[in-house]
Amino acid sequence: MNSNQEYDVIIIGAGPAGALAASLLVQNHLRVLVIEKQTFPRFSIGESLLPQSMVYLEQAKLLSAVEASADELGFQYKNGAIFNSSEQDSIFDFSQKLSEGPAYTYQVKRAEFDQLLAQKAQEFGADFAFGYTVKSIEFTPEPILTISHPKDDELKLHSKFVLDASGFARVLPRLLDLDLPSDFPVRSSVFAHISDNINNSSFDRNKILIGSHPQAQDVWYWLIPFADGTASIGCVAKPQFFDDIRNTEALDSDNALLLHCIQQNKRFGALLSEAEIIRPAQQLTGYSSNVKQLYGDHYALLGNAGEFLDPIFSSGVTIAFKSASLASDCLLKQFNHTPVCWEREFSQPLKAGVETFKAFVHSWYQGQLQQIIQFEEAPQNVREMICSVLAGYAWDEQNPYNQNTQRRLNALGELCAS
Repeated sequence: MNSNQEYDVIIIGAGPAGALAASLLVQNHLRVLVIEKQTFPRFSIGESLLPQSMVYLEQAKLLSAVEASADELGFQYKNGAIFNSSEQDSIFDFSQKLSEGPAYTYQVKRAEFDQLLAQKAQEFGADFAFGYTVKSIEFTPEPILTISHPKDDELKLHSKFVLDASGFARVLPRLLDLDLPSDFPVRSSVFAHISDNINNSSFDRNKILIGSHPQAQDVWYWLIPFADGTASIGCVAKPQFFDDIRNTEALDSDNALLLHCIQQNKRFGALLSEAEIIRPAQQLTGYSSNVKQLYGDHYALLGNAGEFLDPIFSSGVTIAFKSASLASDCLLKQFNHTPVCWEREFSQPLKAGVETFKAFVHSWYQGQLQQIIQFEEAPQNVREMICSVLAGYAWDEQNPYNQNTQRRLNALGELCAS
């Protein structure tokens, strides 16, 4: 690592947002360094992609690598979602969406997926520094980052712009005092990877399975199958829900807690009766976040470093890619000496889709969207509009449910309840 090297853009974080932004920028001849605290491959949650993601992967010339490596890396073809409630399945096939664009994607183990994107970004010409931590940042007015490595002295790096793609680490929000409380209550997720041993031939591995708790409408489960017979499973609830189960059942491990929770949904319990945990369960609490602003002089926040909503609709990677795409467009204009309005060209369009997802998340936890999803008598065109959002097309201006989303969901919810 050379402290005398100057970069046009330094990106903090080598996950999906960082790798996509790096790929876009270096292919347009900018000098890019990606700083990543961990070494790759490394485990990460958020394995179920949305079809909208494919658009951004193709834009960055990463899609062909993903598709070429899908079989080798065990990426599971995904073409929809199944929502289970009271032993009833409601199926959304992404081919039935309103929006134009890909109707498929993949369910991926993020260690392999993230490493693949980072490797491609390096091949395009981006520099990567793994194992380095960003200790501080100052603006003079251009950014100077102080970074450290366990085996090296601290270094100061100069750049013209910084993108924070650090995910839940939220490096710049912490350093620049940008954090705000989330709009959502504190929730926890308990999750693991399993050898699923599903012997039900009717189970569709091409779709994520989302299950509801039989009594508590704000508790739900996920099952994300991979192509090699393994899967990601998880349960999401308020922390007190898990604490009560631990105390009542005298459970002494996260593994036991997760398996107990999964059995509460009959569909999940039957499918996973022979499941074996192969990566120990973990519990993550208080992951939803927000910030005062998404950009400032010489910096912008991407993906989870800005706002993270909730894992219910697998929107995290899609929002990360969208933010990276918008920010890259702004930076390419800026470095080409073309006027850029970051508010109008980055923050506002990014927030438009995030607000759609946010309304869906709020409606889910209120129980309203769960009724809508299970309401098979809804007009076909309405289900197509809902399907488009579930496929990630939250920025499609042709879909009425991407404008005044909460009001439209309220009206639809009243229809379903009548």
